[in-house]
Amino acid sequence: MKTDKKLSVKIIRKIVFVCIILICLFTVGVLAGKSDLTDVTIVFSDDTEISVMTSNVKVSDILDENHILLLPDEVVEPNLESNIDIAKKIVISKAKEEKVVVAEDVQSVSTEEILGKYVTITEKIIIEQVEIPFETITKDVSREGTETTDRVLQNGKNGLKEIKYRAKFQDEVEIERTVISETVIKEPVNKIIQISTKISSRSAIRNNSIAPSAIAASVEGMQGRAVTLNASAYTASTCGKAVGSPGYGITSSGAAARSYYTVAAGGAYPIGTVVYIPYFASAPNGGWFVVQDRGGAISNNRIDIYFDTIGECRQFGRRNLECYIYN
Repeated sequence: MKTDKKLSVKIIRKIVFVCIILICLFTVGVLAGKSDLTDVTIVFSDDTEISVMTSNVKVSDILDENHILLLPDEVVEPNLESNIDIAKKIVISKAKEEKVVVAEDVQSVSTEEILGKYVTITEKIIIEQVEIPFETITKDVSREGTETTDRVLQNGKNGLKEIKYRAKFQDEVEIERTVISETVIKEPVNKIIQISTKISSRSAIRNNSIAPSAIAASVEGMQGRAVTLNASAYTASTCGKAVGSPGYGITSSGAAARSYYTVAAGGAYPIGTVVYIPYFASAPNGGWFVVQDRGGAISNNRIDIYFDTIGECRQFGRRNLECYIYN
């Protein structure tokens, strides 16, 4: 029994010895771990501060370890990528604002002048009516080398168009104008002037001594009287006289009848009266005739136009024509 007791005491002593050794090793480890920790002071931008124990040396790691985030307007000293220095302090502060130095102007500018530079630009739609100028067309029917005169066949009239603009105004002053559209309301009427050989006397008209195209000049400035006459055609062979007989082809004025010149009319139209017939405007005489003849069947509401051949008379036939009388 004694032997068993002695054996048990020895075993217990060994266990206690092992435990003491383990405790000593653990204590040494803890002390060794504690020896790597550093006490760091962190100062915030509001002047508050804390102390932390850390084994890290890099500033960013120490802040991350303690869940400290920098605000957009904060800076840290030392910077995030640096290691803590011998002071063992991290300072967080507000970033310094950069000051802009404005050079002083020699002349001071008032607030009113500054605001005056910023004015409102407004737009308006403007509609205007503008005249379209007529053109002047000149027709020369005079004979070369003769004295001429001008006659207005058609008076000119301006047209009218509507123009739409987009206008910009600054301080009620127009600074820009752009055309949006143009619409013609009334077309212009061209002025037509005819240049003709000047006639020295009306007797020249009656006696066929001027060109048919120059007849218009004799009534320059006169206003023609518009009438509608029933027009027929005749030639020398239809007047009851044989070819070669006295008076064959001779008109009541004593002059020989001429195609595109001579007409026979009633007593209301004196010999030498100028007649303008628009129907013949494209003919060689431009539509101008002279009353040179009479006829038994010709009344004041009829007119007989002379042609050189019976074929032309038949082709013309009979028709009502607008005529302008100058007498």
